[in-house]
Amino acid sequence: MDLSQWKRVVIKVGSALIAPHRKGCSSHYLLSIAQFIVRLRANGVQVVLVSSGSVAAGSHLFPETENVNIALKKAMAAAGQTEMMATWDRLFDFPTAQILLTHGDLRDRERYVSIRDTIFSLLDNGVLPIINENDTVTTDDLKVGDNDNLSAMVAASADADALIICSDVDGLYDKNPNTHDDAVLLPEVTTIDSRIFAMGGGATSAVGTGGMKTKIEAAEKATSHGIDTFIVNGFTATTFNTLLEGKNPGTHFRPYAKPMQEHVHWMTHTASEQGELVVDNDFDTTFVDGQQLTSDEIVEVNGSFAVGDTILLRKDDGTRIAKARSNYSSCLLSFIADQEDREFAGEFQNKTGPIISKKNIAVLEKQ
Repeated sequence: MDLSQWKRVVIKVGSALIAPHRKGCSSHYLLSIAQFIVRLRANGVQVVLVSSGSVAAGSHLFPETENVNIALKKAMAAAGQTEMMATWDRLFDFPTAQILLTHGDLRDRERYVSIRDTIFSLLDNGVLPIINENDTVTTDDLKVGDNDNLSAMVAASADADALIICSDVDGLYDKNPNTHDDAVLLPEVTTIDSRIFAMGGGATSAVGTGGMKTKIEAAEKATSHGIDTFIVNGFTATTFNTLLEGKNPGTHFRPYAKPMQEHVHWMTHTASEQGELVVDNDFDTTFVDGQQLTSDEIVEVNGSFAVGDTILLRKDDGTRIAKARSNYSSCLLSFIADQEDREFAGEFQNKTGPIISKKNIAVLEKQ
């Protein structure tokens, strides 16, 4: 590890660190993280903080019930968010800024670029961005669901050099350390495959929503963008001293040797498909120069999507080929695909342009 090479770092802090006893925010574990952020900034490293905890921080303000409904959780998030931001703000002698996001914001390309611009503007002016999912307004369709994956999306959008995910264990073990005394910590992971995912279990904290599996998912997203990713124990103050010494206190996930291009990474790991095109099984999936999808090769149009939406391209046998931005709406694609007059369909596409453009295709390596 060479911290002198880091220009920008994203740090993810979970609910169990923010409100460990669900009785409001506590600075007990946050102080060492805040000091770490201060020292990084003093060394010229820009920092973005992704902080969970609004629901946990606000839960003590409401009567305890066995079955907390969605509306009450949203109310807890609304009340807890202000307390959480106030807690962080007290720990710093420089300005902070709040950014609340949903997956709907991130998967829309125009809003995604706007988020990038906002983060860069804050960092360039010495303001610490503090990001959380907007639990008050998000829905099942719009939510990321956990801040581990959100932190990876933020790290990619911010062009970070490193992502540090604070956990309640020292890192990734070959088996659950809470139930196996012989569990061994993996100091380094070079390739994230099914074997690595099999090591991830459920959440080890009763307060947070993410577990080791979501942290591995986040590491996969981040490393494919060329971002060094660390899972470390956020409850131990020595963790952050070790990082500042250039040593690895947990599990280091090595980045891809050839990272994905920014727009390809966004389409693969952030944008969610709004529909799909089913194509012939013999469709050329290499997307070599000159290869264009035509209406002749479309077997079926599924879902309702508009021009510019991200869609899934798959073969008739179910093989996932790529994600792409559609230049046509689902209604128009259905119309031209159903035309018996193929000459008319061909002329129509020649005039209106390709169904998908090569620059807006992300080929899915894992099908």
